[in-house]
Amino acid sequence: MMGNKKALVLLNMGGPRTKDELKMFLTNMFNDKNIITVKSNLLRKMIAFFITTSRLNSAWENYEKIGGYSPINKITEDLVDKLNDSFDDIFVTQAMRYTPPFASSAVNEIRQKQIKDVILLPLYPQYSTTTTKSSVEDFIEVANDEFNIEVIDPFYKNDTFNDVIIKELTSIVENVSEYNLIFSAHGLPQKIVDAGDVYEKNINEHVKILSEKLQEKGFNFKSINLAYQSKVGPMKWLEPSLDNMLKNFKEQKVLIYPIAFIIDNSETDFELSIEYKEIADEIGISEYKVCKCVNDSLEFQETIKELISK
Repeated sequence: MMGNKKALVLLNMGGPRTKDELKMFLTNMFNDKNIITVKSNLLRKMIAFFITTSRLNSAWENYEKIGGYSPINKITEDLVDKLNDSFDDIFVTQAMRYTPPFASSAVNEIRQKQIKDVILLPLYPQYSTTTTKSSVEDFIEVANDEFNIEVIDPFYKNDTFNDVIIKELTSIVENVSEYNLIFSAHGLPQKIVDAGDVYEKNINEHVKILSEKLQEKGFNFKSINLAYQSKVGPMKWLEPSLDNMLKNFKEQKVLIYPIAFIIDNSETDFELSIEYKEIADEIGISEYKVCKCVNDSLEFQETIKELISK
């Protein structure tokens, strides 16, 4: 018996390492009832099949531009290893939502260690039904009442966490007053927000907290802005879109921070660093830089320790 040892499970979306895994990722994502919110499972399956088949090849070309895999897997594995090295009484593992390792493998590991108390940490700083709720529900369903489960709340208000972000923002450029800072959040269809999702509210609060922190510390960016990336399809999404926001900064310097992500992934390494950079170049932005996420940094490990000790 492991006595009173606990398990900490890091939850995230996952990311593909091969073209087959990309197909799996897209299929699983668009079959998620929190993402495609139609009532009929059959209709959702058809929509998922249609989106996956129509997008697979072009999406894979994007992955090839960043080495043929998402960086999320390796960085998350490193984070898990580092946390396991620093904890005595907590076993740390991960469960991805759309690609392996799935919740079932985390459940098996915890079961083998005969641990009963499980802490879930969704690696999404702000709450959304499409991320937090989806990942937590998925784990709870697979765990099937086997453990005592505690879920850590969205942590965008955590001071240590926000200090890591400020450190990244202010160390990546020489003189912050020359740069227009854009917090770029992953977009969401407006209808999901209208149905009661608090994501936009959380994002707005987070931008306010970070803006005040920057001001307190005397870091005065030329401007601080919020925009949304990754819109797909014809329906209305949260605004302003990042491509429209960039149009305001012709012949100026721009610094982007991916505010909705904890670990670098295709949205940061391909979309922000390659795709939107091309848009910025076309607009005539004089300098365009993208910050790294907090990833497996020592400061983020400290944040996690704080979150679970509370």
